[in-house]
Amino acid sequence: MIILFASGWLSLSAQTTTPAAPTPDENTIRVLFDAALAKGESYQMLEHLTGRIGPRLSGSPGAAAAVEWARHVMQEYGFDSVWLQPVMVPHWVRGQKEEGRIVNSKKMGTVQVNISALGGSAGTGPSGIAASIVEVKDFEELKRISGSVKGKIVFFNRPMDPTKINTFTAYSGAVNQRGSGASEAARYGAVAVVVRSMGSNVEDYPHTGGMQYTPNVPQIPAVAISTKHADLLSKLLKDDPSLQFYMETHCETLADAPSFNVIGEIKGGEYANEIIVVGGHLDSWDLAQGAHDDGAGCVQSIEVLRLMKAIGYKPKRTIRAVMYMNEENGLRGGRAYADIAEKNKEKHIAAIESDRGGFTPRGFTMTATDSEKERIRSWKPLMEPYGLTDFGQEGGGADIGPLARLNVALIGFLPDSQRYFDYHHTPADTFDKVNKRELEMGAASMASLVYLLDKYGLK
Repeated sequence: MIILFASGWLSLSAQTTTPAAPTPDENTIRVLFDAALAKGESYQMLEHLTGRIGPRLSGSPGAAAAVEWARHVMQEYGFDSVWLQPVMVPHWVRGQKEEGRIVNSKKMGTVQVNISALGGSAGTGPSGIAASIVEVKDFEELKRISGSVKGKIVFFNRPMDPTKINTFTAYSGAVNQRGSGASEAARYGAVAVVVRSMGSNVEDYPHTGGMQYTPNVPQIPAVAISTKHADLLSKLLKDDPSLQFYMETHCETLADAPSFNVIGEIKGGEYANEIIVVGGHLDSWDLAQGAHDDGAGCVQSIEVLRLMKAIGYKPKRTIRAVMYMNEENGLRGGRAYADIAEKNKEKHIAAIESDRGGFTPRGFTMTATDSEKERIRSWKPLMEPYGLTDFGQEGGGADIGPLARLNVALIGFLPDSQRYFDYHHTPADTFDKVNKRELEMGAASMASLVYLLDKYGLK
């Protein structure tokens, strides 16, 4: 009996400790991650894009160089088709460096502050603007004091909410003052606006970003001020409500310029007419290299297709990488892509956008039907070994958003967000801020989801 019990225990022990053989899907995903982490090329692509080309604001020589770079890279990788999709884009130029000063404060006298013109803003001209300044937190407070705004500069000083764990939620709660603050203040006779930078921390450098003017409202200059100097300005205003602010900017909007989306694809087999898109935006703000925003998303998207070819995968569906132009100050590229897809009656089943930086992967956001979401969530066990656990948030992306009218499932790559707004739209968004392994993990994560979408579809 002892011998039989022992042999039975050994047999049971062997059964419980021998791992199950990996499934074909587990194998393929493992191969994709191995290929990205051991022999990935996204990091070297990003180094070239940011270091050799640099800032890529729509209409600029940098944007034109980035178009040629993206086309060349995808051709060199041997994608089945690579082409340019024409699009006319806004052409705003910053001009010489801005100047900002708090003038004759009681405690500190005149203080230089760090400001940056907001994208699309009118300039002050060489004489600048000097005026009294009034602080508000939001548009409701502005309306309450509207009678005392005429001839003054309005200072919007609502910070991103630090209690929000999702920093994109905090950004959404503050960014309307940047986008619409100038026109809201101009309604009441303000001569300019200063907007607290959209940053998570107290920093010396300002965050630029897009703003829009409301038709039939005077177009007044708008600048962002660094969070550090926003705090200083607020403190000095409390001590001396009569102090003045001086700003000088030289920006202007030129005629629309010709540019392109850059598209590369690997043709599918059995369902070649069904398209899966991965993409990022090629343009960036002019203050830095646009490494996280959105060089990372561009190289990750190209890397998805390169990885498929590198492991010898033959897709059922057509997989397409799109480098969109003009996300930052117009969204012309995303709209043009959707318009042409609709005109050509293309059948897109899913679109994935990477535009949240090259940080550690956490999962994917989704704007899709309930059944499509459930299909994608059913693959979560395959993704969890790689840290991809968050599949519960809504969202897709700005550039793929126009595809919603074509009933396309929209998916956003979701990396960790805690550091993103340290760099977003700032001079600090440079190549050295991107971690090689995190970037490669992101590319492999996107490739894995594309593989599953390709193999199983969403119906």
